[in-house]
Amino acid sequence: MSDDLEAQDDELLALASIYDREEFRRDGCARGGEIRICPDLPRDFKVTTKEGDTCTEYRLSFLPPLVLNFELPADYPSTSSPQFTLNCKWLSKVQLTDVCQHLDELWQESQGSVVLFSWIQFLREDILSFLQISPVLDLPSQRDSRINTEASEEGAVCGASATLSDEEQLDPRAAPPVDSHTDLLLHLLDFNEAQQRKVFEGRVFDCGICFSQKLGSDCLCFRDCQHVYCTACMSEYYTVQIREGTTRALKCPQSECNSEATPMQVKHLVGEELFGRYDRLLLQSSLDSMTDVVYCPRRTCGTAVMVEPDNTTAICSACGYAFCTLCKQSNHGLYHCRDKRARETEKGTDTPYASLPNKEEGLRDLWEDYETGSKARRKFLEQRYGRKTLQGTVEEALSGSWMSENTKECPKCSATIQKNGGCNKMVCYKCHCFFCWICLIILPQLKPYKHFEDPNSPCSNFFFTP
Repeated sequence: MSDDLEAQDDELLALASIYDREEFRRDGCARGGEIRICPDLPRDFKVTTKEGDTCTEYRLSFLPPLVLNFELPADYPSTSSPQFTLNCKWLSKVQLTDVCQHLDELWQESQGSVVLFSWIQFLREDILSFLQISPVLDLPSQRDSRINTEASEEGAVCGASATLSDEEQLDPRAAPPVDSHTDLLLHLLDFNEAQQRKVFEGRVFDCGICFSQKLGSDCLCFRDCQHVYCTACMSEYYTVQIREGTTRALKCPQSECNSEATPMQVKHLVGEELFGRYDRLLLQSSLDSMTDVVYCPRRTCGTAVMVEPDNTTAICSACGYAFCTLCKQSNHGLYHCRDKRARETEKGTDTPYASLPNKEEGLRDLWEDYETGSKARRKFLEQRYGRKTLQGTVEEALSGSWMSENTKECPKCSATIQKNGGCNKMVCYKCHCFFCWICLIILPQLKPYKHFEDPNSPCSNFFFTP
């Protein structure tokens, strides 16, 4: 008896020194505990699920652990084997029964010696091959899951080839939890992601920006490209972009890489406030790029409004304002936009107003006369042309003229661009493409200046113009 107790103490002490508390937990002062064993998976391991004619595959690097609860009797290991139950979410009760019987066989082979470590080694290294479910684990369909729940002895088996005859009883030590097909799949995917993140956080990486070595817990990994940068560099990089008003998804800083950071990654890096701004900018950019969306022109509203095809009238869903989508003024029916303000001044009066000059030079002279004239002169012009006409139509026409002279449309997204320097290589604030201010050709991202260096280009040597 004393030899058994000493062997048990040595075995439990060895297990506690080999495995951490997530893998091995001793049950207080009792001679028992819980062992959680994650099986080793091959590189190409995947889970498949089938619904009807559709089969979906998921690649996994980790499976949830098998849970072995055990208690050592007083005459173990000399006479009796450990008492145990085996639990696993992704195995059927038939499969767990086969495993329990194999654990009994291992005990019989090593009778008189401690066996827990041999059991752990089998569950970790050999269980998949024993059940013949490697490298593919087939999850039962939702229909099969219901059958398993109602009658587990008649249910479908997850990828197992071994079955029991009707006369054989299922082992009471095999106790799989009853999970639906959907819950099981989500559990497998969530566990795999959590374990991958845990492994990543424990590794050391070289940041691609500051070139410092950092633990994975202090780094960001892009899901698509697997490029890794420290969170300090990425936080500063994204903060600058958001504050400068970027209207595109935040991408990996690696040259020519188009991997995008997930919303959760961006939120973790820049905080709630900046992420809210970034989210609004993305929404605004998406709406701006939609040709069937305009904004309510009321300053107190500004709600996005959907426009029907071939229709120049829109009605704001928030404030009910009906307006022209071309001139952004209140709806004026079939009248031309330019005549609208003049008609407004005529409402409620029989006073005829003079027509505005047709040429831009005449409009400029009239506006200058009105702006610089005396009080009496301004009153005279208002009586002649109408106050709203002078303050609205003339100013609007001159603004449109200035826009046509000083701005151009981006050749890719048609955003209005103003040149604020001498360089003719422009960058669109909206779609971030490079283009030439002179000929409006889209320039390559990597070598935008080659266009100005090419002797055959119409813009050769015109890289800089005042």
